[in-house]
Amino acid sequence: MSDSKTYRQILKTTSLFGGVQFFTILISIIRTKLIAIFIGPAGMGIIALLNSTLGVVSGISGLGMETSAVKNISENYKNDDLKTVSRTIQIIKKIVFFTGILGMLLVIIFSKVLSIITFGDSSQTYSFVFIAVTVLFKQLSSGQLAVLQGLRQMKLLAKANLYGNLFGLLFSIPLYYFLRIEAIIPTIIIASLSALLFSFYYSDKIKIDKEKISKTVLLTEGKSIIKLGFMLTISNVLTLLSTYLVQIYISKSGGLEQVGFYNAGFTLLNSYVGIIFTVMSTDYFPKLASVNSDNEKVRSSVIQQAFISIIIITPIIVLFLTFISIIIQLIYTPKFNEIIPMVCFGILGMLFRAVSWAMGFILIAKGDSKMFVKTAIGFNILSLIMNILGYYFYGLEGLGFSFCLYFLFHFIGLKIITKNRYNFYFDTEFYKIYFICFVICVVAFLLRYIEIPILKYSLMMVMILISMSFSLFQINKKMNLKEMFASLISNKKNQNDSQ
Repeated sequence: MSDSKTYRQILKTTSLFGGVQFFTILISIIRTKLIAIFIGPAGMGIIALLNSTLGVVSGISGLGMETSAVKNISENYKNDDLKTVSRTIQIIKKIVFFTGILGMLLVIIFSKVLSIITFGDSSQTYSFVFIAVTVLFKQLSSGQLAVLQGLRQMKLLAKANLYGNLFGLLFSIPLYYFLRIEAIIPTIIIASLSALLFSFYYSDKIKIDKEKISKTVLLTEGKSIIKLGFMLTISNVLTLLSTYLVQIYISKSGGLEQVGFYNAGFTLLNSYVGIIFTVMSTDYFPKLASVNSDNEKVRSSVIQQAFISIIIITPIIVLFLTFISIIIQLIYTPKFNEIIPMVCFGILGMLFRAVSWAMGFILIAKGDSKMFVKTAIGFNILSLIMNILGYYFYGLEGLGFSFCLYFLFHFIGLKIITKNRYNFYFDTEFYKIYFICFVICVVAFLLRYIEIPILKYSLMMVMILISMSFSLFQINKKMNLKEMFASLISNKKNQNDSQ
């Protein structure tokens, strides 16, 4: 496949999931707005702590199956023949069922301990008992979605994600309205159940050859899947644990309201801005896993993905910096204006994250488990220390600064590791484009400190136009947008004529 076609494929997949994620974000904004209005920052803090705790348990019991499953399916899926992966898919579905049951039982058994660790007393014991079932639901739905992703059934995967989120929201609205803070537990359960039902519905559209899997085959072939999954689990748990410990520290130092602010700020960064990485990884990871043995193909794929990432994220960063006050008002309430400095510092880190994110997948795609675990331990310890120090010295704004600085270190660290182990490097052209994107974002950030509103926002609007123009210019150089749109219109016309 030529470079032009590859870039078009990346953009096409990004557009498909970008559209779906737009509606997903809209759903999330409505849900967050409801939470902010009906139960406030303290209620948001409770939700954050409950979800973080479940995330840690689910991460431990899940064995990283949502990622290792995608890798194994992608590697074994040959010539679009489902027969080559039917056994692998059946094994994966059995494993996720057992890991889901394990996670649910762990939450129920340790519910009192989890309540004491998380909230300082046993008041939320029964809350953990009730929502334990969501660990099972999440693991099962992750398994179904991994099958769709590994087979690169992007349209079905997009529909499963969209409808799962949509129906979860529709049932949540009346609960928050009538029950207020008492709606937290039922809405968590309903959201996970909705995701489960739609993941099963769309996964069942893929018809595989079913065969009886013996215990010997399950143990033998499942071992390699679980081995990588276990390494991923260590990484995921460390990340979740790091976030969890930061939230506990903030809760002890500043109270539940500060946890709510922390969660709101990082929801903006990770869920709304960082969603672009989730969108692109949907197709990027299976593709990278399928060529993991060829370093040149890996390098080419990573550079292409990193290029698209920075070109898309740059105007998004500038837009967020310009309209952050309006965004906070729209998504939350005026109470949440405290997080503006935190988000403005943190969002600069997304430019470093865009590149380190693309490089980080090399270790997973190659199954380099030992190095993956070492980097996971090192980077998560660094993140934990930096976040605690950031909050200790400068509060919420310090967290934003530590987030930005951490991803700079993350980028530098992965650059050194991937160069030494896989001879990976970026070319001069990429660095030139990256530097221009960096300058555009920094200038937009500094313009926020101009005290004359008319001058400030006029200049920031200019930066929006510059960032968008630069991105479109660079994309056009890679894939000739005029020719691409003409081809799309021509294909559409031919389809209509044939009908």
